[in-house]
Amino acid sequence: MCLAIPGKIVELRGNVAVVDYGGVRREARVDFIPDAKVGDYVIVHTGFAIEKMDEESALKSLEAWAEVLEGEQ
Repeated sequence: MCLAIPGKIVELRGNVAVVDYGGVRREARVDFIPDAKVGDYVIVHTGFAIEKMDEESALKSLEAWAEVLEGEQ
């Protein structure tokens, strides 16, 4: 099973995006999402953006993750 956290594309250089996961930034390939642009929320698996999410869904998911992580403290 794979659990994915949405990240926001903050920079795009060709087929490589810089994705922000709430302060942690990582590079991801966007070959599977040819219309990806800065500001899009994406799900990344093994270094590739595999799905684009609308902002509302991404923010709800991030809120749920925050609640889960809060419970672990």
